[in-house]
Amino acid sequence: MAKLVFGMNQSLDGYVDHMRFAPDPTLFRHFIGEAQRQAGSVYGRRMYEIMRYWDDDHPEWDAERRAYAAAWRNQPKWVVSRSMKSVGPNAMLVEGDLGSAIRKLKDERDGEIEIAGPNLARSLTELGLIDEYRVYLHPVVLGHGTPYFAGPRPPLRLVTHDRVGEDVLRLSYIPA
Repeated sequence: MAKLVFGMNQSLDGYVDHMRFAPDPTLFRHFIGEAQRQAGSVYGRRMYEIMRYWDDDHPEWDAERRAYAAAWRNQPKWVVSRSMKSVGPNAMLVEGDLGSAIRKLKDERDGEIEIAGPNLARSLTELGLIDEYRVYLHPVVLGHGTPYFAGPRPPLRLVTHDRVGEDVLRLSYIPA
């Protein structure tokens, strides 16, 4: 059975914003390893549209960006959207009841499946389907934006913590 993991970069004041702060080289290498090991990713429409950046090669990319793109392209992706009619390579639309579709996905797969995007995570949290939350805590304060927890905060228990690079703490929680 697969394990659903919601992990994102977060500011000290609880917001996610891929445009306002980015991973340093050490954290980026960590994310390459994560993408290489994942059994797949489940995306909401907005996060999937952002991540489609990795579908196309860019001449300015260094070896690490090419490695991340290769890992991202290689893994299966499931996209939760009512408005999209088609998705890119190695991706499928999630249709029908979200809870049933994700439970089936968990039952059919092994390994970790990334949950990408706070709004999708909110829906899956409400359904009790997320197995682990990974907060990559950055030393920045944004003051506003999209919160990591887009809905009610579930009761959580800290299971691991470690430092990734110079300034980032990875905090791993499971539902309490």
